Amino acid sequence: MSEEWKDQINNQINTLEKLEEIINLTDSEKEAINTLDTRWGTTPYFASLMDKDDPECPIRKQVIPSLEEKHNKYGMHDYLVWKENRATDEVRPDSIARQYKDRIAFTVFKKCGIYCRHCFRKELVVDHDLELDFNIDEGLEWISQHEEIRDVLITGGDPLLLSDDKIEYIIASLRAIPHIEMIRIGSRLPIVLPQRITEDLKRILGGYHDVPIWLNTQCNHPKEITEKTKRAVYDLVSSGVNVGNQAVLLKGINDDVKAIRELHQKLLTARIRPYYLFYCEPAPGIDHFRTPVEKGAELIRDGLRGHTTGLAQPMYVIATNIGKIPLMPDYYIMDKTDEKYILKNHRGELTEFPNIPE
Repeated sequence: MSEEWKDQINNQINTLEKLEEIINLTDSEKEAINTLDTRWGTTPYFASLMDKDDPECPIRKQVIPSLEEKHNKYGMHDYLVWKENRATDEVRPDSIARQYKDRIAFTVFKKCGIYCRHCFRKELVVDHDLELDFNIDEGLEWISQHEEIRDVLITGGDPLLLSDDKIEYIIASLRAIPHIEMIRIGSRLPIVLPQRITEDLKRILGGYHDVPIWLNTQCNHPKEITEKTKRAVYDLVSSGVNVGNQAVLLKGINDDVKAIRELHQKLLTARIRPYYLFYCEPAPGIDHFRTPVEKGAELIRDGLRGHTTGLAQPMYVIATNIGKIPLMPDYYIMDKTDEKYILKNHRGELTEFPNIPE
C-alpha cells in the first residue's frame, strides 16, 4: 500500500490513448483533448469510476476537458491575483495568500491528483497562465514573523502529493512556531487517491498535539465515495485528523435535490463532515459549470434542511477577495411583530415564537 499511491501518480490517465482504454469518448471530447492547451488527467483509480458510455457522467465531466472551456463570458481575467489579494502593498512570498487577519493559505505545490475542470486556481495549476514560486522556506519564515497568524491552511495543487519527508518538515516547522494554533490541509486525495493515506502519513499527521490538523477534501457527487475512500477517511479520523468536505456547486453534476441530498448523506456514512458548499467561482473558462447564485441555497432548503440530519448541511458560501460570504437567505422567518415571529418549516407548516426585546 505504501508504494501503490506512487504507482497511481506515475501512471496517471492523462493521454487520449490511456483514456480510450477506459471509456468510449465522444467526438467532442476527443476534439477538446486534442485542441485545448490545458493540463488534464487523474489517477487510474478515479478514472475507473467514470461511466464508460455516458458523457454526462459526473466524474467524467470533472476529468475530461470540454470545448465549453473556450467560452468565457463571466470568468475574470487574472482571477487568482484578485481572489488571493496578490496585487496589494503587503510584501508576501508567492506561497502566501491572504484574505483575513489571523489566517493564511500556504501554497506549497502545483501538481494534483486530478486537474479538476472547474478549478478556481485554473490559471495556475491547469492552464499555466500564472507562474508563481512556491518556496516553502520563504513561506515558513514569513509566517514565523507574523505573530497575528494563528491558523495556516496548507494547500496547492495538492500538498499530500509531496513526499512524506517534505510533509513532515512542513508540519513540524509550523508546529514549532509559537503563535500557530491550528493547521488545515486542503486535499482531494482521500477522494481521488485514497491509497495515499499510508501508515507513514498517518504517523506524520496524526497523534495528540496542541496544534491539531484538520483535513478538508472535495467531493462533489455521491459516486465519488467508495469503500476505499471510506477506509482512508476512517484511518485519518482514527489517527486524530478531523475530516471535512468542501463541495463545489456544479451545473450538470450536483445541482439537483437528489444529488445534493445523496452526496451529503453519503459523506456522513464515510465519516466526512459537510463543511462548505461553494458557489463555482468566476475563474476563466468555467462558465458552463456555473448556476445562478441562488441555486445552492434553494438546494439546501429543498433537499437538506428538514429532510435529513443537520449534520449533513454545509454552509453555502461564495469565495471572494474579501473572504467567504454566506449565501443563505432567511427562508424561515415569514413575519415579525413587536410580540412574535411567524416561522415556517420545510413542510410549509407555520408556528409562532415570542420576540424577545434587547
